[in-house]
Amino acid sequence: MLHIHAFPPLRTARTAVAACILLAAGTAWADARFGQPDDNFQGRVSAGGVVYPGSTVTLQGTNFKPGQKVQFLYEGETISGEPVAADVDGKFSVETTVPKNAVPGRHSVVVSATEPSAALIHTLKVSPDLPVSGANRFDIKSEKTVTGVYQSGYSATNSALFVAAAVGRPPVKESVLARLDPRTLKVVQQVTPGPAPGRPDAQGNAQDGGVYAVYGVGVDDANGNIWVSNTRQNTVAVYRQSDLTLLKQFDAGTIGHPRDVIADQKNGKVFVNQARGTNVAVFDAKTLLLTTTLELNAPPPPAGAGGPPGRGAAPAAFPTMSMSLDASAGKLFVVGANGEVAVIDAASNAVEKAYTVKGAAGAIGIAHDAQSNRIFIASQGADAIVIAEADTGDVLHRVPVGAGPLSVVFEPVSKRVYAANRGSGTITVLDVDGKIVANLPGGPLPNHLTVAPGGVVYALNKGQADDAASNHVQRIHAKQ
Repeated sequence: MLHIHAFPPLRTARTAVAACILLAAGTAWADARFGQPDDNFQGRVSAGGVVYPGSTVTLQGTNFKPGQKVQFLYEGETISGEPVAADVDGKFSVETTVPKNAVPGRHSVVVSATEPSAALIHTLKVSPDLPVSGANRFDIKSEKTVTGVYQSGYSATNSALFVAAAVGRPPVKESVLARLDPRTLKVVQQVTPGPAPGRPDAQGNAQDGGVYAVYGVGVDDANGNIWVSNTRQNTVAVYRQSDLTLLKQFDAGTIGHPRDVIADQKNGKVFVNQARGTNVAVFDAKTLLLTTTLELNAPPPPAGAGGPPGRGAAPAAFPTMSMSLDASAGKLFVVGANGEVAVIDAASNAVEKAYTVKGAAGAIGIAHDAQSNRIFIASQGADAIVIAEADTGDVLHRVPVGAGPLSVVFEPVSKRVYAANRGSGTITVLDVDGKIVANLPGGPLPNHLTVAPGGVVYALNKGQADDAASNHVQRIHAKQ
């Protein structure tokens, strides 16, 4: 077994490459042998699973040259012993143990290949491993639910929890929209979406398109409807809450890869964002019509971060990931994958401000507390919840919570932040200042959180279809 030595503070990729070049102890530069370079190097390295301090990690290589010898280096020292040779398919696999005292974060590992020679930088992310704690402070009920759950939404008017579920890749044939009793968590009613158009094959023949699978959920109590995103068909649909009757199926291609759906009942709108795209579509909640599409641009870099773009340069992209609505103030917060945040006036659709929250790498979720005027960003790249001022984006706290935080919500009764950590299988509960008050078991692959009245939070976990612990819904309520 290979062993990685203690992880000192992270160095930049440039420093790591320099360390690689100078690593040969006792070998002068003039004596170095320059072998045949790999002028078309396509090698890739990945680490299997979540990596914690003290855990064993499998490093896998693909697209290397058959017989190419590969070595791993960290801080100028070998961490893989003798070089490993790629097989006839250009693949290899080695195991190594991360030290127990490894500092969580993104560590630059140099992958050095010879025969022919090449190199790349692999970022090995070591995640924080927080123990489960504080469950005695909550009343928690869990129930097995429909398979393939993605998102949920709560109706205060009808006292119902709606869940969207889909299984597999296109053409998706198994998908349901379900209504659950919010206390027993039992399925009261469910429907299967209708058939979706398939893409024609090379001969122009129509293929099976599966169904209009449902993923994101937006609850419109003002009109008694449920809006869902049909992500695979790049569109949305509207169902009636009372009996789950389909009211309108928008045409495929209405909005590219929709993710979150938010009903703004005060202004009679429904907002749908394009995952990793730049658009937020705006629908009329009453007429069920698409009224406009907002195009978001990334905020300019801060002063001193580089010169202004050249004249006529196109605005930088804003890869939207998630949204949060402050209904009382009429503000829609949209977060981008690189930590970009746009604050939109929900009534006028005007972008009031845009900024980048530092250290929110791989941002994927956002929540807002109107009282403290803070935003909470789920940063998968940092395995943290980043707490920032909502007006400026200035970072107040950066709290490691576990591997791959995916969904984050603010619960106003207890004034707590809930974060679903997909990789760690936990739900971390924090106060607005970033103090962790509990770390609850979330089951395999926690996927989504929903806030309901009375201090209740609902959590969905996805996992594997045949796993007894997967596809559960939890009702979490902080004890008084």
